[in-house]
Amino acid sequence: MEIALARARILVTGANSGIGAAIARQLAASGARVAVNYLVHPEATDALLAELRGAGAEAIGLPGDVSDPAQVAAMYAGLDRQWGGIDGLVNNAGIDGAHAPAWEADPAAWERVLRVNLYGSFLCARAALQRMVAQRSGVVLNMSSVHERIAWSGYSAYTASKAGVAMLTQTLAQEAAPFGVRVLALAPGAIRTPINQDVWGNPATLRDLLTKIPLGRMGEPEEIARVATFLVSGLASYMTGSTVFCDGAMSDYPEFAHGG
Repeated sequence: MEIALARARILVTGANSGIGAAIARQLAASGARVAVNYLVHPEATDALLAELRGAGAEAIGLPGDVSDPAQVAAMYAGLDRQWGGIDGLVNNAGIDGAHAPAWEADPAAWERVLRVNLYGSFLCARAALQRMVAQRSGVVLNMSSVHERIAWSGYSAYTASKAGVAMLTQTLAQEAAPFGVRVLALAPGAIRTPINQDVWGNPATLRDLLTKIPLGRMGEPEEIARVATFLVSGLASYMTGSTVFCDGAMSDYPEFAHGG
């Protein structure tokens, strides 16, 4: 069954690398018009836009910090100006933050993770929903993580933010459903991207990581992108208000069953 998005106007935040770029490519391949939000590395955005346009897609770049209300407003004004609105949002922008036990964490750094991952998701969803509720159609897909369910020592801000994203998703879905608007979350597990190359590029750390994944391997960005594209499409028309895990069963953490 082919996913056809038929010129749907979809914004992907943090879309110029890793999982975000893979989602942008898959959406474009499925016929969507794709807005690529970015904050850093404009050269990577230019390269991605050239790639998408070269393949026949309609794509635009929209710079902006998702944690800044004024910049989010400017980003959506750009969407309104160029495409007259939005049909789908993929809230992908996010950061891990620095590793530190909670009692050593810098409060400002801790807050920054919450502002990008949770507050940024809220700001972008809020602006999207203002448009989607009015037109009585649309989909918001929040990118969560297995760490909305699994603790991760040293990253309390990240886990707290993703747990918050899960409940934000459920609440927004409940509010928006009467208007024909769906809100979902997608929770990737360990995905092979440049940002975590220090883990999968080291045989010892990779071996330890794989003990936590029943499927026995890391995921690829394209695997997340295919699920994301399905979720924002009409094929998932009866899905809303839940988190979909795409993690090779990492959330089972099998080593605990063996005393690990």
